[in-house]
Amino acid sequence: MRQRQTAKGAFSLTNPAVRAWVYQILAVVVLFSFVGYILHNTLTNLHHRGITSGFGFLNDAAGFGIIQHLISFQDGDTYGRVFIIGLLNTLLVSALGIVFASILGFFLGLARLSDNWLLRKLSTIYVETFRNIPLLLQIFFWYFAVLRNLPGPRQSINAFDMIFLSNRGLYMPMPLAGTGAIPTLLAVVIAVAVSLVLYRFNRRHQMATGELRRSWPWIIILILGLPALAQFIFGDALHWDVPALRGFNFRGGMALIPELAALTLALSIYTSSFIAEIIRAGIQSVPYGQHEAARSLGLPNPVTLNQVILPQALRVIIPPLTSQYLNIVKNSSLAAAIGYPDMVSLFAGTVLNQTGQAIETIAITMSVYLIISLLISFLMNLYNRRKALVER
Repeated sequence: MRQRQTAKGAFSLTNPAVRAWVYQILAVVVLFSFVGYILHNTLTNLHHRGITSGFGFLNDAAGFGIIQHLISFQDGDTYGRVFIIGLLNTLLVSALGIVFASILGFFLGLARLSDNWLLRKLSTIYVETFRNIPLLLQIFFWYFAVLRNLPGPRQSINAFDMIFLSNRGLYMPMPLAGTGAIPTLLAVVIAVAVSLVLYRFNRRHQMATGELRRSWPWIIILILGLPALAQFIFGDALHWDVPALRGFNFRGGMALIPELAALTLALSIYTSSFIAEIIRAGIQSVPYGQHEAARSLGLPNPVTLNQVILPQALRVIIPPLTSQYLNIVKNSSLAAAIGYPDMVSLFAGTVLNQTGQAIETIAITMSVYLIISLLISFLMNLYNRRKALVER
């Protein structure tokens, strides 16, 4: 009898474990019911208004041009190609922003801890200024107040008749693949691989015997010599398409349009002020005894920073740094304010207005940003796990 009562009580709502499962099941049912209601309501309204749904519009021709495209694009190309161009432009400005913000933020973070009073105060003014001005205003400043006020193409700033800076953008020579491009690329890969093997071998030899073998002379010879030999045998790896003024603008070469430059500058400068504080906090989180121990061993300051302080500080730096990288990707959507052709401007803007497929275009744009953010988070978490302390 007691066993029956115990079994009956195990499946009773008075049991906390049973209650927890019931509440979770109810929450899942309510969630799926709400999502189902939203989908049913949306499809019903689309049907009543005669709006077709689906992604077939991606095969339709887009009747507009794009000022920047990393792959070829013509007015008659499809909306699907517009999506690829918008995605590539978003990835481009995000990558540039991450690289420049990381480099600038790292040096600013070190400057905030410098013994030099002037350098420390200047970096503090930089951080406190740019992180407290809204990003959109900084984008407007660089675009309208700086880049759009540069001289026109005919009065452009000229460097060696190869690089031209005007209000139309920065025009530079564009490298084009030559006959020796593939052999030279293979030579570079081989040189880097052999250099890594040589470096690791010399490090192991030093750890085992204490004898120091310098790797850098051979590494320089490999990295410079092998590609040069490949070009001597197979021909030039690159030749250059130099821009030239024709009519009212430049033709040829590679162009950095003002919209991209303004967005990259604003994202880099704004985010670097936050990264600088992350770097500073990470370095200051390392106990000062580590600095003193390194000095007692006679280690120079650069070696102390690279080999002692930064490896420990990275465990504090990486998690908030990941958030800043995600913010760069998401903040790049502000490009629509100055007409830079990213995902939001092209797909959630122009394509939506032309096709009327609001749900599809918005869903695609949201999914792209979600996937990019999850991928960055995944890679940074992998790196974070590699740098984490492991108890043995």
